Parts: sequence; C-alpha cells; structure tokens
Amino acid sequence: MLINIEILFYQHRNGSQPKKGLPEGVEIVPVYDRSHLIKDAVDNLTSKLTEELIVVALVCVVFLFHVRSSLVAIITLPLGILTAFIIMYWQGINANIMSLGGIAIAIGAMTDGAIVMIENMHKHMEKKPLTDENRWQVVIDSASEVGPALFFSLLIITVSFMPVFILEAQEGRMFAPLAYTKTYAMAASAGLAITLVPVLMGYFIRGKVISENKNPVNRLLVNSYKPLLNMVLKFPKSTLLVALIITLVGLYPVNKIGSEFIPPLDEGDLMYMPTTYPGISIGKARELLQQSDKLIATVPEVKTVFGKIGRAETATDPAPLTMIETFIQFKPKDQWRKGMTTEKLKQELDALVKFPGLTNAWVMPIKTRIDMLATGIKTPVGIKVAGPNLNEIQKIGQQIEALLKDFPGTASVYSERVAGGRYIKVDINREKAARYSLNIADVQQVVATAIGGMNVTETVEGQERYPVNIRYPQAYRDSPEELMLLPIVTPAGQRIALADVADVYISDGPPGIKSENARLNGWSFIDIKDTDIGSYVESAQQLLNEQLILPAGYSITWAGQYEYMERAKAKLSYVLPLTLAIIVVLLYLNFRSFTEVFIIMATLPLAMIGGIWLMYLEGFNFSVAVGVGFIALAGVAVEIGVIMLVYLNQAYKAQVQAASQLGKSMSIEQLKHAILEGAGLRVRPVMMTVATIVIGLLPVLYGTGTGSEVMSRIAAPMVGGMFSAIVLTLLVLPAVYLLWRKRNL
Repeated sequence: MLINIEILFYQHRNGSQPKKGLPEGVEIVPVYDRSHLIKDAVDNLTSKLTEELIVVALVCVVFLFHVRSSLVAIITLPLGILTAFIIMYWQGINANIMSLGGIAIAIGAMTDGAIVMIENMHKHMEKKPLTDENRWQVVIDSASEVGPALFFSLLIITVSFMPVFILEAQEGRMFAPLAYTKTYAMAASAGLAITLVPVLMGYFIRGKVISENKNPVNRLLVNSYKPLLNMVLKFPKSTLLVALIITLVGLYPVNKIGSEFIPPLDEGDLMYMPTTYPGISIGKARELLQQSDKLIATVPEVKTVFGKIGRAETATDPAPLTMIETFIQFKPKDQWRKGMTTEKLKQELDALVKFPGLTNAWVMPIKTRIDMLATGIKTPVGIKVAGPNLNEIQKIGQQIEALLKDFPGTASVYSERVAGGRYIKVDINREKAARYSLNIADVQQVVATAIGGMNVTETVEGQERYPVNIRYPQAYRDSPEELMLLPIVTPAGQRIALADVADVYISDGPPGIKSENARLNGWSFIDIKDTDIGSYVESAQQLLNEQLILPAGYSITWAGQYEYMERAKAKLSYVLPLTLAIIVVLLYLNFRSFTEVFIIMATLPLAMIGGIWLMYLEGFNFSVAVGVGFIALAGVAVEIGVIMLVYLNQAYKAQVQAASQLGKSMSIEQLKHAILEGAGLRVRPVMMTVATIVIGLLPVLYGTGTGSEVMSRIAAPMVGGMFSAIVLTLLVLPAVYLLWRKRNL
C-alpha cells in the first residue's frame, strides 16, 4: 500500500509514471484519485472569489462615480482577505471548499464600512468644499459621524456567526473552517473600517467629486424612492399592516420546502455498492463482480471500473461477501454526451445493471465512507431494528423491506438477513471419539489442518522469508460429504473417517452479529429518489407506525443522514435564538435604547421572507448549509437597519436642534421632513451595501463546478433575504420610526 501511495505522489509531482523498479509489462493504473476533486473544488472557489472581487469593485465605481474613492473600498478587500489567510495559516486551516466559502460569503459585507464612510465624506464635501487646510478635519468629521455605528454593525456580523462553532460532530467539522474564515475576514474589515479607511480617504479622495444629483444611477434611485417614501409617511399604519400581511403570506413556502442534512456534493466519481443475499459462494460473488464491471464499462462516460468483493486480511475492512464495492472513474465532463449529468448517469447505470438478488446503490465515495464510519449505514437512510432474537429481527426487517419496496421515493431497499448465513458444522461425538482414544483437540486439529492448512516450515530467499503451508487438495474439502471422508489416524494406528466420530452438516446462523447499546441489531438500507430525506422519513414513519407489526421488546431507529439531520436540527433550534440574543445585546450596547433595538429586531422576519422564497423557487431544501446562510443573513440585515437608523437619528437630531434654536417644538411636518432627508438622501449607501452583497454573491449562487452545491445553499438565503431586507429598510423602518417619534411630539 505504501508503495502505491509513493508511486501516486511521484506521478502527480512529475506528471508521468515511474518506470524504474517495475517488472517488464507492469504499469500503475490509479483506480480512484481524490486529488482531482480537491484541485477542482479549490480552483472553483478561487475563481468565484476573483469574480466577486471584480463585481464589488464595479459596484463601487458605478455608484460613487469616482475612481479614487472606489479604490479606498477596493484596497480594503484584499487586505481583509490577506488577514484572514494569515490567521488561517497560523491556525493550520487548509484552503478547501468551506474555508474559501467563508471568505466568499463575507466579501460583499466586507466593503460596507468603507462604502458608508466614503459616501458620508462625499456628503460633507458637497456642503463644505475640500481644501488642503480642511481635508483632514472633513475626514475626521465624516468618519466620527458614522464610525461607531459602522464598527458595531460590522461587529454584529462578526459575532453573530459565533454560534456556528457550537455545531458538533460531522456538521461541526464541516462548517468550522467556514465560520473561522468568515469571522476573521469580517473582524479584519471592522478593524480596517475605523483605522485604515479614514487614512486612505484623506489621501485618495481629492479632485472633483461628482455630486449625488449628477450621478444618473443615484438620480434614478432617489427619484424612484422618494414618491414611495412620501406614500409610506402618509400612511404609516397601512404600511405596517401590508408588511405584516406580506410576512404572514411570505411564510407559505415553509411547509413546501423539504429538508436534508447537507446537499449532495458531486465528487466527480461514483461508487457502486450493491448488497447480495447471505450465503453467496465466492465463485458466484466473483462472477457477479465481473459481470457488473463489464456492464458499467460499456457506458461511454466511464473511464475505469475497479470492483472489490470480500475483505482484505485486516480488521479495518470488515466487508462481507454480500457487499460489493466498485469504484467508477468518469472521464472529464467535456467528453460526456451532450446534456448528460451525474444524476442521469446514475439512472442509466441503474437501468443497465440488473441482477436477481442484487440490490443496487449508487453513492459518492467520500461521503459514503464517512457515513459508514459514523453510523454504519451506506445509504442516505437506514433503519436499525434492535431486540433480543436475531430470527425475529430478520422477520421485522423483511416486513420493512416489503412495506417500503413500492413506497413513493424509494429507489431501493434491502434488509439484512441477520439469521440467513450458512455454516458447515462439525459436531464431534465424544463417546465415539473416546472409543478410538481420541479427544476433542485431536479431531479439531485434523479438521483445522485439512481445511485451513498448517505452516510446516519457512523458505528463505535472500532477505525474504515465506511460510510453507500444507493442506488437503480442494477436492477433499469442497462439500460436507467429502469432509465426512477426511482420514484420521488413531493413537492405535487405525485409519478411520471423520464421519466415524462426528456429524458434518450445514446449519443456519447469523452471517455476522451487530450490537448497539448492548442489544442485537439488524439494519435496513434505503436509497431514495425524487424526494428529500426529511419528507421521505416523515411519510415512511407514518406508514410503518400504521402497518409494521413490532413485537414487545423490539424497537426501530432511523439512521444514516437522517440521524445527522435530526442532531443538527436540535442544535440549530437553540443556535439561531442564541444568534438573535447576541445581536440584541450588541444593538443595545450601540443604541442604549430598547425601543431602537426592538425596531430593528421586529423587522428581521420580513428579511427572512426573501430567503425562504428564493429557496422555494430554486428548489433547495432546508439543511445545515441553509441554516448557516440564514445566520449570516441575520447579521447583514441588522447591519443595513443600523445604517438606516443612524441616518434617521442624525436627521432627527438636526431638526430638533433647529426647532429648539427657534424656541419651538418639532412639528409632525418637520419630523416627516427629517425622515425624508435621513432616508431619502441616504438611499445610495444603503443600496450600495445591498448591491455589493447581492451582486457579489450571484457568482456563488448560480455558479457551477465542484463544491457549488453547498455554497449555493449558503448564498441563497442571503441573496433572497437582501431583497426583502431592502424593502423593510427603505419603507417599513421609516414608517416604524415615524410612529415612534410621533408619540414624543
């Protein structure tokens, strides 16, 4: 094995096969190689990161219409990413789908601090022309005005992701790198926003800055937004009623969306793991393996097929003869038939490979190995039957197999025949053996030597030693009848047959014994199609509850990915509330007002609606990846609400100050004017923060390639949620703010 690994390393490093040291005519043919998967995944995420950087840069240029100002935001991106990479290196985190994915979903939000600060400085420059004398004072005034709130909002995004670290087991190991890198990147951007960005603003923002009114994009935004805002301020209660109705109606798809643990990752290759009935002979197993390999090799997209049955002489591979493992390597996708996908290939192979007594299962190699190590179940869903008697466990398993065989969503189902093994039993008759002066050990020694053989010596060839094993020819031991004729020489020199002192016969018994929690187990393997795991298990549980006859003392447990999913669901049930609790604490530390905290938190459900609808339209299921996406959405939605609230407070305080100077109290019209000024004139930074997040994540959401299945599920709640978040920020939040401040007039 070590030699093979070294050869593969040599081949990848040098791009050729080693020739020296191999006998003539021998070549190394890799039958399974994960390096292509790793390289494709990293390359795919790297290209997505590059696309995001370009998109975010273009958004800054379009909205600001000032290249120097855009450079301030653009420069902070690679610096924040570099900081995250440095900490990754120190921590020993590799570049993989998840660690790079953390940076990918953070890029849009990383520029928010710089964007808001730059835009605020542009506003100050419109009021006070920039000169060499007042440059740094303008920078200080504009940065200090929004800096504290910005730092807190970026800190909220950073800290709100902390609960992801609470996830455990497989989901914890999978999403920890993503949580680390996103946290590092956002923490770096929060630090840069209040340190480096103001300095860069002082040096870069100079020359002629086009006012917001002359920018066609901004002019279009303001002209479109102001009539809507006037309508909202005219009917604030109606606006809140409509928002409430939209929120309630928006929850409609929740029950229509399925659930799964993690979206399936296309690993590029496939593994065929059918199950046969116990008692199969080695010859028949070999024949099935050869025939199935030949059929699989006829598919044009298949590059190599390598099947294995049985187990090696190691305790780490306890595979019985009933389990076939065939590694299928595919050709590069540009060589596939037009319109062919991995799912279509699985369907074609399943229709092609059909043998009586063989239950097909087409699975991903890495994922299946992890599942088998964790739960022992090689299919997406499994059922473990536990009880005191193996025969009864087998009967229950056969009932489950019959009930689920034609159940909607079942691709294949097989229940282990835990009592269906065949054994040749040699039952020694002590009385008969004693008549010939033989004891139990004497008879057992003859049987062991005849069937298993005995090492009699060693042969030495140079530095190598080989044992010499002697046993009877196969013709003397290939059936119970032949075993009965095995010769035995008694101490008295008599020659008798094994049948004279023992009964030799075939008996039934367990092919292998499994136990969990000190109870005997039998497992059922279920492969599903055209449905999600959560929906399938829910409906299958209902069927079994109604029709499965379960004797006293026996129980069934659903296992496989469903087991992971339930554990992750239990964790997320308090991880998500914990995220909201952290956000509330940070908001209060910033605003020192429970009312303002409540205003922002009450609008969060509307932000979630967009994410739910986009998932529904894209056909995505709820999963741990989606849960992580919603956690990320909560942080950025709150950040946009904070930015809007800061602008509204600034305008409100300015109007209060103006009214107090005149010795008057603020009127309702002045309050509306303040909201129009705070929200209407600051639509650009809000739209920029949303645009950088949404447009920046589009390459991740709709990208293809290795690893895109998981990343698109994380991006979907954020992209969809930002659309509804912008509605609540620009329309609902001003209405709530008006009703709140109106009470104090």
